[in-house]
Amino acid sequence: MAALTTIGFDADDTLWQNEQFFRLTEERFQALLADHAEPKDLLARLLEAERRNLAHYGFGIKGFTLSMIETALEVTEGRVPAAVIGQILEAGREMLSHPVETLPHAAETLERLAGLYRIVLITKGDLFDQERKLAQSGLGDFFDAVEIVSDKSASTYERIFARHGDGADHAMMVGNSLKSDVVPAILAGSWGVFVPHPLTWVFEHVEPPVGAPRFRELSHLGELPELLERIDNSSV
Repeated sequence: MAALTTIGFDADDTLWQNEQFFRLTEERFQALLADHAEPKDLLARLLEAERRNLAHYGFGIKGFTLSMIETALEVTEGRVPAAVIGQILEAGREMLSHPVETLPHAAETLERLAGLYRIVLITKGDLFDQERKLAQSGLGDFFDAVEIVSDKSASTYERIFARHGDGADHAMMVGNSLKSDVVPAILAGSWGVFVPHPLTWVFEHVEPPVGAPRFRELSHLGELPELLERIDNSSV
């Protein structure tokens, strides 16, 4: 079995909180449009707008904010008050400036692994927002490389692990999204380690690849060093 030399980590909801701020903003959006749409219908239409707009705006807060504005225009048939648009824009700006809250076990796990493996941050979303969160997280010094990508696919991991490591078969990807972090990494030939988060965006839900020999699931990041020790011992 190929020895592990490189570990990739997802950022949002793996190392720090993210989805909770989207959920809070959705609640604020529901309140703003309460006179025009039922809450469940409004969120369903917002989700559809996000789905349509991914190809145009990509992942992140700016695309989410534009999708909220588009949905507000739709449900009011173009009559949404300018003040409401202003409040939606303000909600987006607040999301882009919220304090970074690292998740349990993130810092100590990275500290234990730094120097033993090449550590790479692999995250998707808005470049400025991800750079801001990394800088404020206090975790930046643990990483040998940072890759902010538009999307995550098997070819993404093949390219990154070839650039910053010894290839995908010597690498592991760790994250809270089966769709973005785990399944494509396994398809690339890497290990894929799933660390569930209580809040995960619906677009990131797929069935776990339970039959894949390089798939593992942990209850929290603090279990990762022990898993790596078992894998390393079995590859000798």
